[in-house]
Amino acid sequence: MTITKETKKGLIDTFKQNDKDTGSAPVQIAILTGRINLLTDHFKIHKKDHNSRHGLLKLVSQRRKLLEYLKRENSEDYKEILDRLNLRK
Repeated sequence: MTITKETKKGLIDTFKQNDKDTGSAPVQIAILTGRINLLTDHFKIHKKDHNSRHGLLKLVSQRRKLLEYLKRENSEDYKEILDRLNLRK
């Protein structure tokens, strides 16, 4: 369950803050959200794939930490990214 290059590039282009931005917190959160959504769809078919479920929990934890960092540093970007990715907090 990997995200395609085209999808990843589209997410980076959508959430980047300048031309060379590929690793800022909003971009990382968007990429992690894309991967989490793919894995969630995977589990609808493969209910007993516990190894991938463990990886999913790691991704969710990493995204949560990035969201907490973004909320601490820039609350406006935090609210914007929650709206754009349809995340609830």
